[in-house]
Amino acid sequence: MTQAIEKLPAAQAWPGFVVVEGPIGVGKTTLARRLADSFGSNLLLEAAAENPFLEKFYENPRTAALPTQLHFLLQRTRQLKTLKQDDMFNPVRVSDFLIEKDRLFAELTLDPDELDLYEQVYASLTLDTQPPDLVVYLQAPVEVLLERIGKRGIKFEKWIEAAYLERLCDAYIRFFYQYSDAPLLIVNATEIDFAHNEDDYNLLLEQIMENRSGRHYFNPATMHGEML
Repeated sequence: MTQAIEKLPAAQAWPGFVVVEGPIGVGKTTLARRLADSFGSNLLLEAAAENPFLEKFYENPRTAALPTQLHFLLQRTRQLKTLKQDDMFNPVRVSDFLIEKDRLFAELTLDPDELDLYEQVYASLTLDTQPPDLVVYLQAPVEVLLERIGKRGIKFEKWIEAAYLERLCDAYIRFFYQYSDAPLLIVNATEIDFAHNEDDYNLLLEQIMENRSGRHYFNPATMHGEML
């Protein structure tokens, strides 16, 4: 069990709305779950398994890209609106998706006409979404992502190819290079295990509690070297 938010120092006890982001397989949902447990907070998770078009998309991206993206967009904006309604009762919230990320996937997968339609729907649905107080962006090489995806054994993910992940990782890098809507913590997640290694998790938790403004970089492998 991780440290509860009541036991954190009072000055650090309220991180607000924390979003964990990164490409498929990087560990964002695992980390979001652990943070929500530590903070005793609400948790918003992408419900990929509830998207009836996703498996079709991975099998044949061209035929199912638009309904896949529209389903995710509607689902995510609905979750964020619920979050806003509950805000006054739950001062800490954790999510494993950033709504702006939805456009990133759309730009990768949709043709120009589809993207134009998607953009119109996106603009109408995201007018009043709440920006996070901190974004934690996890990075890892494609070979690491493929290994983690294989280990978790989700049926429809067997269709994910290295070339698609490469394009996705590049898109994330470009997106966060320009991102300025919230404080940003960029984490090298290549050699860390949030699920099973308490030292790894606690090192990152300290960074999250300390960095509430600006842009910061965290490489746990360097910290491990200092502790040896």
